[in-house]
Amino acid sequence: MRFKDYYETLGLTRSSSADEIKRAYRKLARKYHPDVSKEKDAEAKFKEVQEAYEVLKDAEKRAAYDQLGRDYRSGQQFRPPPDWEQRFGARGQHGFTDLNGFSDFFSTLFGHSSEQASSDADAGTLEVSVEEAYAGTRRRVTLNEAGHTRTVEVAIPAGVADGQALRIAGSGTRPPLVFRVKLRPHPVFLVQARDVTVELPLAPWELALGCKISVPTLGGTVELTIPAGAQAGQKLRLRGRGLPGKPSGDQFVSLKVVIPPAQSTEAREAYERMKRDLPFDPRANWP
Repeated sequence: MRFKDYYETLGLTRSSSADEIKRAYRKLARKYHPDVSKEKDAEAKFKEVQEAYEVLKDAEKRAAYDQLGRDYRSGQQFRPPPDWEQRFGARGQHGFTDLNGFSDFFSTLFGHSSEQASSDADAGTLEVSVEEAYAGTRRRVTLNEAGHTRTVEVAIPAGVADGQALRIAGSGTRPPLVFRVKLRPHPVFLVQARDVTVELPLAPWELALGCKISVPTLGGTVELTIPAGAQAGQKLRLRGRGLPGKPSGDQFVSLKVVIPPAQSTEAREAYERMKRDLPFDPRANWP
């Protein structure tokens, strides 16, 4: 695991004030926000900025992080010191139920303590449909514990990601439970993190002339304008139409050309007219 220099991420120094940290975060968040940014790798940089601010805005987290930072540089191999839990974890847990999107470095330092994690019982995998991941749902799960059945209700939040851990608090002598989310494959929507992609079949003339097509999204059907001259394989973005979150994911519509078969006399004649009348060489720029 590599050490992350959160001050470097925000363009600051260790002597920066709380107000300077806030101003730097706001400036960079506007620069890299995926909904408006044209910067390369904007979403990844936005998450890095969020993670850095999550630590440096909190006085206790910042103080604990600063104790480590004196001995490490950005990118250097890192392992928490043996007494990390005693120095920081004992002063109260500052972990997150959902660490999705933050790095392993963050979750190691500021997630659930190692003692707590080791006592959590792995309750298994919860299969969730893409529609359930989008809207959120609740699931009743029956467990067999030493010959006795136990039913628990698991809240699955809207925007839950594939592989995300959901923790159910324990009670009495029963340890907390951890369920791991697994998204079922969907026939239409391909999910990658919070973004989804759909493949849109189009006739050649729809690509050449442009058109408006009703496209399915997880939140309902929307009207999408296909620009004239669009190419097969081109992707159009529907901002905020992916899985919900902060920020929400996008939906990408991948254009696919479907060639009408030349199975009738009329179809063959139509292709012959195109061959004759259109001055088109598909290999004009081919090596």
